[in-house]
Amino acid sequence: MHDHEDNVPRGVVDKVVLVGNANVGKSVIFGLLTGKYATVSNYPGTTVEVTHGNLSVAGQKFYLVDTPGTNSLIPASEDEKVTRDILLDDPFHSVIQMADAKNMKRTLMLALQLAEAEVPMILVLNMWDEATERGIETDIRGLEEILGIRVISAIAPQKKGINQIRDALKPPLRSGFRISYDVRIEKLIDELVEVLPDSPLSRRSVALMLLSGATGMTAWLTSHLEEALVKDIETRIDDLQKHFERPLSEVVARARLASVERIYERTVTRTVPSRHPILEVFGRLSTHPLWGLPILAGVLYAIWLFVGDFGAGTLVDLLESVVFEKYLNPWAAAMTSYLPFQFIRDLLVGPYGIITMALTYAIAIILPITVTFFLAFGFLEDSGYLPRLAVMSNRIFNAMGLNGKAVLPMVLGLGCVTMATMTTRILETRRERLITTFLLALAVPCSAQLGVIMGLLSALSYRVTVLWVASVILTLILSGWLASQVVPGTRPSLFLELPPIRRPRFRNIVIKTLGRVEWYLREAVPLFVIGTLILFFLDRFHLLEWLRRAFAPVVVSFLGLPGEATDAFIMGFLRRDYGAAGFFEMFKNGLLTPGQVLVALVTVTLFVPCLANLLMMVKERGVRTALTMLGLIMPFAVLIGGALNFLIKVSGIRL
Repeated sequence: MHDHEDNVPRGVVDKVVLVGNANVGKSVIFGLLTGKYATVSNYPGTTVEVTHGNLSVAGQKFYLVDTPGTNSLIPASEDEKVTRDILLDDPFHSVIQMADAKNMKRTLMLALQLAEAEVPMILVLNMWDEATERGIETDIRGLEEILGIRVISAIAPQKKGINQIRDALKPPLRSGFRISYDVRIEKLIDELVEVLPDSPLSRRSVALMLLSGATGMTAWLTSHLEEALVKDIETRIDDLQKHFERPLSEVVARARLASVERIYERTVTRTVPSRHPILEVFGRLSTHPLWGLPILAGVLYAIWLFVGDFGAGTLVDLLESVVFEKYLNPWAAAMTSYLPFQFIRDLLVGPYGIITMALTYAIAIILPITVTFFLAFGFLEDSGYLPRLAVMSNRIFNAMGLNGKAVLPMVLGLGCVTMATMTTRILETRRERLITTFLLALAVPCSAQLGVIMGLLSALSYRVTVLWVASVILTLILSGWLASQVVPGTRPSLFLELPPIRRPRFRNIVIKTLGRVEWYLREAVPLFVIGTLILFFLDRFHLLEWLRRAFAPVVVSFLGLPGEATDAFIMGFLRRDYGAAGFFEMFKNGLLTPGQVLVALVTVTLFVPCLANLLMMVKERGVRTALTMLGLIMPFAVLIGGALNFLIKVSGIRL
């Protein structure tokens, strides 16, 4: 048994567990209920993060736990298993099920399992406004009568329903709803109820988990019962299976689905909302096998123009060149000149100063990219095109063991790989997050680096550009395929509801963007400060010079580059665009041939992620995983660069 009670702070009377499908607004509701007082920790024995926070209702204190998204108490992934285990192992006061009011069948499938578990619960139908706009109306009173619990409509961005959720916690109700299964199944359930151990979930619910072959249940039984009794239970389940052609898990699921269909028919009505004919045609064409491709290309190009050109170009130039370099940094240098110690002055405004490097990078360079991306992301989300984007790119990412949702962090990576690594949280499984993080660090250049690379390539023949693009893309696909063979787990299927295309609401986009920017400022900016401090002390103790000497033999002998290129690679680790800029300067000074430029740019693109991204990888994936990825990426990038250098020399190709 996992003991989470030790994590509950003193004075907190009861624990409330927040559960629900992925992407239904659980985190938003969690933030509204708890405010900013939240902690994040891995669930024992896993790398799955669980968020905790305090909640007070009319003087009574609660401890709110936001669990990973789940579709069922019969887990199909590590995330779902963690949610199930939290409910199965740890005593709690009640459960708040967050749901998408647009997808009531999926909502009811989880709600009925919680009802069978006889837990005190509240059902919150979030995105109520979006459901209404799409002609989906749920009879809340009728659903309350059937389930015997409180059902609340909510609109998280507008904070609607929050007070009702708080009120419903004192006291929540247990559902009296029960599903009738085949008589032979019911008979065995009754027998198992007599011998199963107690848990926060009902014995009937635990019995159904066992019949469905839920992951981890045998180990849980073994920790509570004698081995002989566990074997007897397994034998009874095996004997029952012989009476059914289909697996028991499927028989149980079909009975639940039938109950879901009956409740849905009684409580949910759908009408066809009036739609704009042009938007309706666009919605149909956007997933067409032929016409959907140019639409996809156009949308991605528009995102690139807004994020990469306007955000990473115009806005970054304004903030970095004007606001920081002309005003803030000179002012900071003037103010710190009065400080007594040179060490402190260098720490604040030196080449690796907290103000001149960390804050300049985090606010002047990354923040504009982040804001424009989140605005674009919110536009796609609110317009209904986001799931279509995932569907159209699904086939490409399947080759890398991912599904179409991975296109979103990849696109963000072209703006800022550090932020893209953070947004891998939108992916459903740990396997997807690991592979995507690895590919981002290996083969996705950020906008700052890409801009310098494009500027350098423009001065060379088209052959160099084609070979650079081909090398990076082929490496991305091959590495993704290899990673999908090594990282355990199954390739996730893509199941997405395709909502109608609609005109986005400016208010929704702004509210979501502000929340995400706050998330960036809270979680990412401190990493830039830490990274800058590391660089400051490396420089102070002359370790950067030692690194230059250590890497020089590989750079000269294997990559065929001048010794000065070592500095560019080291600077590329500090900031990706610095590395590319170093090669740009070397080319202008006549130190690099076109072939050497190609080798240098391919290697620096595939080389280590910048320091800020490495720290983000540590934060998101853990120290061991991040260092393992780093240990794979560095030699792999050098190997690809060396192979390219060899091929250029052997083939005699003219660049």
